[in-house]
Amino acid sequence: MAKAHMSRDIDSARACLKATFGFDAFRPGQAEIVGAVLAGEDVLAVMPTGSGKSLCYQLPAVLRGGLTVVVSPLIALMRDQVGQLREYGIEAASLNSANDAAANADVRRAIREDRLRLLYVAPERLVREDTLALLAESHTTLLAIDEAHCVSQWGHDFRPEYLALGRIRRELGDVQAIALTATADAPTRRDIEGKLFARAPRTFIRSFDRPNLRLAMRPKDNARKQVERFVAARKGQSGIVYCSSRKRTEAMAEALAKAGIRALAYHAGLDAAVRSANHDAFLQEDGVVMCATVAFGMGIDKPDVRFVVHADLPSNVESYYQEIGRAGRDGLPAETLTLFGLDDIRLRRQQIEDGDAPDERKRVERQRFNALVALCEAPRCRRQTLLAYFGETSAPCGNCDLCLDGVETVDATTEARKAMSAIARTGERFGTEHLVSLLVGQTGEAMSRHGHDRLPTFGVGKDRAPGEWRSIFRQMYAAGLVVLDIAGHGTWSITDDGLEVLRGGRTFEARKDALWQGKADRRREAGARAAIASAPEHADLLAALKSLRTRIAKEIRQPAYVVFADRTLAEMAAIGPKTLEDMRLVHGVGEAKLARYGRAFLDVVAAHRG
Repeated sequence: MAKAHMSRDIDSARACLKATFGFDAFRPGQAEIVGAVLAGEDVLAVMPTGSGKSLCYQLPAVLRGGLTVVVSPLIALMRDQVGQLREYGIEAASLNSANDAAANADVRRAIREDRLRLLYVAPERLVREDTLALLAESHTTLLAIDEAHCVSQWGHDFRPEYLALGRIRRELGDVQAIALTATADAPTRRDIEGKLFARAPRTFIRSFDRPNLRLAMRPKDNARKQVERFVAARKGQSGIVYCSSRKRTEAMAEALAKAGIRALAYHAGLDAAVRSANHDAFLQEDGVVMCATVAFGMGIDKPDVRFVVHADLPSNVESYYQEIGRAGRDGLPAETLTLFGLDDIRLRRQQIEDGDAPDERKRVERQRFNALVALCEAPRCRRQTLLAYFGETSAPCGNCDLCLDGVETVDATTEARKAMSAIARTGERFGTEHLVSLLVGQTGEAMSRHGHDRLPTFGVGKDRAPGEWRSIFRQMYAAGLVVLDIAGHGTWSITDDGLEVLRGGRTFEARKDALWQGKADRRREAGARAAIASAPEHADLLAALKSLRTRIAKEIRQPAYVVFADRTLAEMAAIGPKTLEDMRLVHGVGEAKLARYGRAFLDVVAAHRG
């Protein structure tokens, strides 16, 4: 009987979906969540940006009647969603400080007369006694908590006012609740459940993958010029450029405007009227580029943002994921670019240390930021590394800079084995800094107390600087050889893949540019890449080399770039090596690959040379 009732609910929901919202079908994951809400269950839904979280409470609100109270952190978001719902013919309103007294009085009257289906309210307004009294008298049937990660001390955007929501829910008669977020790892999810729900909710976790987003990260080399080139090549498209400070947003907007791009600034320090006008222009006009701090973005519902650029490094993986998620919400291809440099890393770490957060939270923030640096230095597909952070596995995506362009790597198997030996011999109970000190042979009280200065691994990494070892740990993490207990004590443990490397069953290659290569080298190589790319006379040979690469990649069941990156093949086609010695001069051809593949690729070059 319950199944038949659920089927009727979903059938009604599908009819409402088409009649009210004009959609022919649910997006993946929506039907199950709507069904659970209609069945009266408490729900925690973790869904990527652009997957249609709002519909999961809006549609039940239309079907069931009563009042759905939506907790939302931003007035601009409330305004946009209320306007959209009214366009659908749904009675919706918001109580907030941007309304004048008469408008808020009208909203309160509509609540008392049971005319509203959805009420949007900020948590600060919701905790007020007059608001609670009003809602207690109304027919409130559902509490929907948007951006629910804000309730968690582990979340990337913790807001103390969200902590009251569990109590408010009880004061409203333990009303049914749905909590929604796009970014919540396992510790954050557990925290949300404990703070908002008296009993375990029905939890839905959609894949974090956004395959329509092209991911790219680049070392900084005149960030303003890099952003300007990127945006100019996409003139006429809507985009967001995130900057780390108010001053930089204005300078970036000015620079882009001088380059003929419709660019506006957005940050919390702007005059409210200017900020609102810029926000409206971005939402309503085509081809506007918003240069903004992170004050701009949470809940931005513009579907046709075609790119998101980080001119400065975000604060952690969750922030990065949420911010790039504002691109391509319509499901069409969109691009992301993140620039990073040593100054960014120092700034972010200093911000953590100088913050007012308790030591426990600072420790977690450090580890989450280190995970973002690991993503920047990833030696493999960026999407694989990003999804692994959220507990997902995937094949190489073919839609990130590392898959498309490849990266020069060096054999770092020996270094990885040394690092994992240090992890294993210390019982998988220590964090990065202790392990680095162990590897470089640095004595200290903790080293002596644990007896680690007597281990065979003490000092085996003296040939490398501490910074290089930190990069090796990050790259091993990005490659899935080790895992970090982020919400625990920052300890490292070895995965099955890592054990295979440790025991000699496979090798590990690290990014050369992250370990041994300087800025000048990168500049020279960028010039070389541009020169090679502009040589169309080598197109036939390049196609043949790629064909061979594809055959080899299928044979060894690896992505094509693992054999040779596109850049390597382009340079091979341009140089036309005749001998193995010539082949050594080609970018990306190390000794192991020379021995393994050199002769086969030389044969293709020779065949085309005639």
